[in-house]
Amino acid sequence: MALWIPITVAAAFFQTLRFMLQRQLSLGTLSASGATLARFLYSSPLILVLIVLYMASTAQVWPELEWRFWVFGALGGTAQILATVATVLLFQARNFAVGITFKKTEGIQAVLVGWVLLGDVVSGWGFAAIGLGLVGVLLLSAPPDMAKWGWRDLANRSTGLGLMAGLLFAVSGVCYRGASLSLDLADPLARAGLTLAAVTAMQTVAMLLWLRWREPGQIAAVWSARRVAIWVGLMSMAGSFCWFTAFTLQNAAYVKAVGQVELAMSALASVLIFRETIKLREWMGMAVLLASILLLVTVI
Repeated sequence: MALWIPITVAAAFFQTLRFMLQRQLSLGTLSASGATLARFLYSSPLILVLIVLYMASTAQVWPELEWRFWVFGALGGTAQILATVATVLLFQARNFAVGITFKKTEGIQAVLVGWVLLGDVVSGWGFAAIGLGLVGVLLLSAPPDMAKWGWRDLANRSTGLGLMAGLLFAVSGVCYRGASLSLDLADPLARAGLTLAAVTAMQTVAMLLWLRWREPGQIAAVWSARRVAIWVGLMSMAGSFCWFTAFTLQNAAYVKAVGQVELAMSALASVLIFRETIKLREWMGMAVLLASILLLVTVI
């Protein structure tokens, strides 16, 4: 098995844990923006320390950070912030498992984004798997209490937030791949760590400035919620490092597709931890999306 596959599964696991914690914070303790800040504020300093120690312990020369690295990093970081806010807002409108599923349309959308920005290509069978994934999205697009639905019913807030989050996460993944590949380093762990350190530092500063301007009380709230928020940061750091490493090793569209194993993890969390009820149609949608993942893994 290629190394990037278990790394991607680990990333999905850590990301599920992080979204579970963010969901809890957003339902009473923090705003969507505050919950987003928590993931960066409590992980960025540790990431910076770890990459410095890693580069020193492996005696690697620090690469020159060219404009391409900073542009891709800034675009990816901004897209990830907006995607995280959209996802947290989505949790407030739909249950946990379905919210995650909408977000996972990023695997479908990453194909087009990767082709436009980096020239990454996907095989014919890959496109077939992506089309199967679209069927799953349609099954999940209507509110859970709707008995009958059609194309017009796709235009609802949950669908908009979910698809927006998916697109923005796709953009961030492709940009992170572009940033890491621009570094003159042979070690994929060093590439991933350095890119992650730079991006999270920019994201932390950006979120602090935004909240100071728009929601000044949220910075204090994030600090007050540190007993839970620090775990958000740690899960974010572990997950992000795995994602960045996988992006360095493989096409972002394939990484995002395999990462949809998070759907099964989120379904278990929804039922076993949050005690939420998932409708039959929602189970069918998640099953179809998972089938598209298995097809992708088979044809890669």
